Amino acid sequence: MTIREALEQKNSFEAGTFDVAVVGAGHAGCEAAHAAAKLGLNTILFTLSLDSLANLPCNPSIGGTSKGQLVREIDALGGIMGIMADKCAVQMRMLNRSKGPAVYSPRAQEDRVMYSIEMKHYLENIENLTLKQAHITALLTDDEGKTAGVMTEGKSIYRAHAVVICSGTYMEARIIRGEVIIESGPDGLPRSCGLSDSLKSLGIPLLRFKTGTPVRVNSNSIDFSQMTRQDGEDDVPPFSYRNEMEGILPAPSEEQIPCWSVWTTDETRQVISDNMDRSPLYSGEIKGIGPRYCPSIEDKFMRFKDKTRHQIFVEPMGRHTNEMYLQGFSTSLPEEIQEKMVKSLPGLANAQIQRAAYAIEYDLVDPLSIKASLESKVVPGLFTAGQINGSSGYEEAAAQGIVAGINAAMLLLGKEAVIIDRSQGYMGVLIDDLVTKGTNEPYRMMTSRAEYRLFLRQDNADERLTPIGHEIGLISDEVFEKFEKKVEAIALETERLKKTYVAPTDELKVLLDSVNQTLPKSGESLADLIKRPDVTYDLLAPIDKKRKPLPRNITFACETNIKYEGYLSLEKEKIEKFKNLEKIRIPEDLDYSLIKGLRLEATQKLAKMKPENVGRASRISGVSPADCEVLIVYLEQQRRRKDNG
Repeated sequence: MTIREALEQKNSFEAGTFDVAVVGAGHAGCEAAHAAAKLGLNTILFTLSLDSLANLPCNPSIGGTSKGQLVREIDALGGIMGIMADKCAVQMRMLNRSKGPAVYSPRAQEDRVMYSIEMKHYLENIENLTLKQAHITALLTDDEGKTAGVMTEGKSIYRAHAVVICSGTYMEARIIRGEVIIESGPDGLPRSCGLSDSLKSLGIPLLRFKTGTPVRVNSNSIDFSQMTRQDGEDDVPPFSYRNEMEGILPAPSEEQIPCWSVWTTDETRQVISDNMDRSPLYSGEIKGIGPRYCPSIEDKFMRFKDKTRHQIFVEPMGRHTNEMYLQGFSTSLPEEIQEKMVKSLPGLANAQIQRAAYAIEYDLVDPLSIKASLESKVVPGLFTAGQINGSSGYEEAAAQGIVAGINAAMLLLGKEAVIIDRSQGYMGVLIDDLVTKGTNEPYRMMTSRAEYRLFLRQDNADERLTPIGHEIGLISDEVFEKFEKKVEAIALETERLKKTYVAPTDELKVLLDSVNQTLPKSGESLADLIKRPDVTYDLLAPIDKKRKPLPRNITFACETNIKYEGYLSLEKEKIEKFKNLEKIRIPEDLDYSLIKGLRLEATQKLAKMKPENVGRASRISGVSPADCEVLIVYLEQQRRRKDNG
């Protein structure tokens, strides 16, 4: 619908004019609105409920494997998820400690109610940002098909030069429990109606996915003596580098709330098996495609028949509630079956279910129809972020949100789009995978998806992305100055460790014996000693007489960079080759049918996808290395012809 047509409708009226309109105030929408407003754009953020900003409708946690890296990247770029997660955490842990620093991942249990309250309060005080409770039913364009604004259910028309849609799981959503189907959004909130049809009418291709959430149980009805306790940890850094700079650290472990774990039983398996005929997932009632890496409990038993049991985590929903979340126990089976399933678990025989589990179906945009900037290929000025792009998870949504908000601002400011590539961050991997490969199921970020994960660590996200955040204006000069001092401190201490040699003394022998390492025959640098297995920066303190007290984040970075120096050098070489392909730009109007030697499949795929550069073209399914070589030669010939006039 054009804005002219909208204004012709009965009872319609112009309610305001903004630079950027953000539709949906989940984790993607909050980051997008914050970024656009901080970059000086007059921004409005629409939400179906002002009481549910940045809601955590599923698991009450932020971070985790690869997701913790995303949160730190968002913070390094100037986003807000890390600040909120630190403020509302009830437990902090560092995952994957046994697997090495490349995949260390911070994770926090969150107070879900407090998280939403704090986010609302924070955004209400951001300059250039207006919050509005309204149901957006249509995207409006001008007569040329460019984004012009949005219209609400009540016919209010808001003009905007750029629109960012972050609709999450709300578009034409329906809740499913067995035979019961409710047209509703998640967590008892209303669904979004009309927007799907509006996007479809503009030629934007849509898909339909499914996800789900487990039951919530009253902690007073749980016998925790039958469960395994899991406490928080003390030495976990905050998500936010800005908090780290100010010395704002997580609460000590004794003040954190514990989690618990149990295993399903034979009875659990039997209850599910006896009632699979009532599962909408297998009866065909659920049409949407579910997440491969976060399946429902009935799906786990059906897909992994060799596993007789599955682990369930029992997690607190906050400090001021008795609700406990059963992670790993999502289901779409009927409510009465859920009761039997839950009571079959150890410690939950008398469980009081406060919220039933459900599956939810929703519409989304085919991510192959969007650019790496997250702008639509179909409607100029339209950006999408979060689950509307086919991803799953709060962190994946927030990462896309900040990129979409930045690029909506860049578009209106007449600046080049900010593209985070695969070598710069997990958010680059996430977006590149979605827009280049697409997805036929909710996409979940994993460390295995990142080729350069030794370089993309949770501890160095600021080194990778803070200079970008500062350059575009999301990171203040004050914060950037502190960041530069940190980088300098790491460089100076690393150099000192390389230049400081120690003799093979009895004192050194005792230290090395403690980690089963042999004494060197002659003097050896502290850096070379650290390169040995199990030798740490802290272990060498007794013989490092000139060592000055340094923060843990500095010493950890020094130790990691030294220990993996050889691997990092190899990875940097790979990154250089990768970047060379990314630098070869492809004109948007390139006619691939004119390129001799390009296979038909590659021609068709490239014409459909319109990749921005050869690097992205090389990652499209059906495009071979030989096709890329042909493409590079053709582009070089065209460049020479252009240069020669």
